[in-house]
Amino acid sequence: MSRGTRLPPLIFEPVLRRIRWGGRKLQTLLGKSIGPEPDFAESWEIADHADGTSRVASGPLAGVTLPELVRQYPEPLLGRHAGLSQFPLLIKFLDANDWLSLQVHPDDVQAKSFHLHENGKTESWIILQADAGSRIAAGLRAGVTAEQLRGALGGCDLEDLLHIIPVAAGDCIFVPAGTVHALGPGIVLAEIQQQSNLTFRLHDWGRLDASGQARPIHVDESIACTDFERGPVNPVVPVSLCDNDHAFEELVRCPFFVIRRHESVNPFGIPSDRRFRILMTLSGSARVETSTGDASLETGKTVLLPACSEQVRVFPLERLTILEVSCP
Repeated sequence: MSRGTRLPPLIFEPVLRRIRWGGRKLQTLLGKSIGPEPDFAESWEIADHADGTSRVASGPLAGVTLPELVRQYPEPLLGRHAGLSQFPLLIKFLDANDWLSLQVHPDDVQAKSFHLHENGKTESWIILQADAGSRIAAGLRAGVTAEQLRGALGGCDLEDLLHIIPVAAGDCIFVPAGTVHALGPGIVLAEIQQQSNLTFRLHDWGRLDASGQARPIHVDESIACTDFERGPVNPVVPVSLCDNDHAFEELVRCPFFVIRRHESVNPFGIPSDRRFRILMTLSGSARVETSTGDASLETGKTVLLPACSEQVRVFPLERLTILEVSCP
């Protein structure tokens, strides 16, 4: 393919990650091909990171990595964001079968002080499934100070400082860098975040790994990165929007990404405006037709529509729920 190639819709091989808090729902709910182990935690759908790199799953570009696509086809792939040297977003599905560590992520400036080649990590969670009683920690209670948080880490009153709330399918939680947070058990979600894997653990609930060792804890780094002015974080209130042929919701708009949710049984269009689009299928199935090729959508499948894709039209085969993700 030449550099002027009009890229077709791209589907990548998932990068599957086993972590002690994972489960089996990446397979049973989202159809991922996983091994027999009980702890599959993350499916990195689109990744351009040293810890996980996406490869095109099929077609004439099969085997080509996302970093190679960014280098070889910047304009067709990224459009108005063609000056980037790295794909800006990391797209995941998560299965939380146990509490994740209590953690915090740095912003872009802080990240460079800890790791020269890392970015900050602002993220959003869209809940696909939550068991009855499932909870998350999202932010600190109002007025909590660094001294209070540090002092509570070794005691039983830590949870008294956290904003712990129940969640249900359909909820969206926006987690800016600097927010103390943790996922609880019984939750499957889609995660949209900056391209980063820089996490500082504040607390790990006293757990040990399979060899009887505690995972590293980063108290000083976590405290330094925490925004103590943010306070509690609650699910977002979606903004209702509509275009010529259907209504949809905008869940998040921030400097790093825009997330919209489409639910429909009828065909609808998605504008390109020289931006790449990512479609994550939360439920249902559909056919996507573009000026550069077509793709199928099923529950758990993620498709990257390059910026050169025009006249994008989605044809649901049943009731469909998808996320449309782009950069502002």
